Amino acid sequence: MRIVFVLFLLVSNALCAIASRVDTLMVSSKSMDKELPNLVIVPDGYSTDNKDFPVLYLLHGASGNFGDWLHKVPKLQEYVDTYDFIIVCPDGGFTSWYFDSLVDDKMQYETYITKELLPAVDKNYNTIPDRSGRAIAGLSMGGHGAFYLAFKHQDIWGAAGSTSGGLDIRPFPSRWDISKRLGSYAENKEAWEKNSVINLVYLLNGNNLKLIFDCGTEDFFHGANKRMHEKLLERNIPHDYIERPGKHNVKYWSNSIKYQLLFFDQYFESEKK
Repeated sequence: MRIVFVLFLLVSNALCAIASRVDTLMVSSKSMDKELPNLVIVPDGYSTDNKDFPVLYLLHGASGNFGDWLHKVPKLQEYVDTYDFIIVCPDGGFTSWYFDSLVDDKMQYETYITKELLPAVDKNYNTIPDRSGRAIAGLSMGGHGAFYLAFKHQDIWGAAGSTSGGLDIRPFPSRWDISKRLGSYAENKEAWEKNSVINLVYLLNGNNLKLIFDCGTEDFFHGANKRMHEKLLERNIPHDYIERPGKHNVKYWSNSIKYQLLFFDQYFESEKK
């Protein structure tokens, strides 16, 4: 009986420790003619008649889905309560790369996220519906997507992050279905150049977008991240860049996201002043 009581206390404490709520928001996409699920984690202090909350859009990697981040990092629910902002995890398709495909009408993810998902989130939740209350981040393919979308839409997001991001897609012409989105590199080099986020640094002026990114030194994307860092330095674009021992795996991402969430919390707090 005593053992049962102790187990009851442990379970009760665990449930109380994670008081955030997890929703699935279905959004109809006219641009792709399909309905997509999106994971939404709202903090304990959230209510429909309460204050407006900042939102972090968190993008998954290749072969993932909208539930991938929470599956990989269950502590996201705790972090949401700690920082008191909403996290939205879109379904970005198996290998969308988060841009509008030039060859597949069912892969228009830049349009979906910027013009269909954001209005749906702002309509269904108490959000701060401008760039002062929005950030975007992601891992691997999602790291590329987060920077790609933020660089091109600085009127939407005020801060962006990438962990283990594929920030230069050009060295991987036969990987992760990129050729299915842009056509082959050999025949569509210009499309690859225009859609590789490392080539979009010219869009930044150093004032509009707060940036953080990191990558493990044993990661196959480490070289691309280092080149991005050097390119930003050359153009005097302020950013936080971290490289540390680590591979392209959950262990690295689980550690990385803690630092990035703190970065975004500080951004949201600075925008309140």
